[in-house]
Amino acid sequence: QVQLAESGGQLVQAGGSLRLSCASSGRTFSSYSMAWFRQAPGKEREFVAAISRSGGSSYYQDSAKGRFIISRDNVKNTVALQMNSLKPEDTAIYYCAAAFNSFNSNYVPRDALSFGSWGQGTQVTVSS
Repeated sequence: QVQLAESGGQLVQAGGSLRLSCASSGRTFSSYSMAWFRQAPGKEREFVAAISRSGGSSYYQDSAKGRFIISRDNVKNTVALQMNSLKPEDTAIYYCAAAFNSFNSNYVPRDALSFGSWGQGTQVTVSS
């Protein structure tokens, strides 16, 4: 297990950009595939984006494609989510998650149960 802590959430206007960051403790960060999920009020937690252990491959929910970019730094033990062209429907608590699995084009779990470590979340609010 790794300890995760998100930051960067805030109130932003529609069309704006925001960068979320997730810091991980421990020395085995590069052994984990990482992902961002979000949960809006009254809705289930949903997959947003994931990145492979090396950072060489990334995967996105359809609504995030072309607007969001996930990246990681295995030296600083961080994963980031750059969000552009934000919409009011992006409003949610955003969670960083880690899975001790190797993701590839044939295997990218998008269910929360596949991830064993979670951060506390950071609130993103997009005003119209």
